[in-house]
Amino acid sequence: MNYPVTQAVRFLREKKIEFVPHLFDYVEKGGTAHSAEALGIDEHSVIKTLIFETSEGKPVAVLMHGDREVSEKNLARHLGVKSASPAAEDKAHKWTGYVFGGTSPFGMKTRMPVLAERTIFELGRIWINGGGRGFLVEIDPEDLKNALDIDEVEIAI
Repeated sequence: MNYPVTQAVRFLREKKIEFVPHLFDYVEKGGTAHSAEALGIDEHSVIKTLIFETSEGKPVAVLMHGDREVSEKNLARHLGVKSASPAAEDKAHKWTGYVFGGTSPFGMKTRMPVLAERTIFELGRIWINGGGRGFLVEIDPEDLKNALDIDEVEIAI
């Protein structure tokens, strides 16, 4: 299978993390519901990478189940800041190097805290963005934990 060699793929190869590439037709605003349907998997196992900006103007990445949302209030409380809201598309792109809809937690341009919903690590396999629209990589959640310095949180709603 021919798949793009993105920063995320280079990062995974460098860390010697085994992954299974999955390509699908990207649909604008299709989100994790579309990718789960396209790949025939449970949306709960599709992990989205969301970039937030704190009230101090600092970036933070949040990994969340596809079928859940992030409580901005609980995120801000966890970080000890006044507020946290989704970063503007241009800022998210500048910080990560990835286009909106193709953001991967692997190989981001800017170092930032990475928070992950605790229950992600209870899954057998996860599908997470490989650094491009319509491109997910299937990995063991333990590899996610080993590859990145992750802060496990409970901020899903």
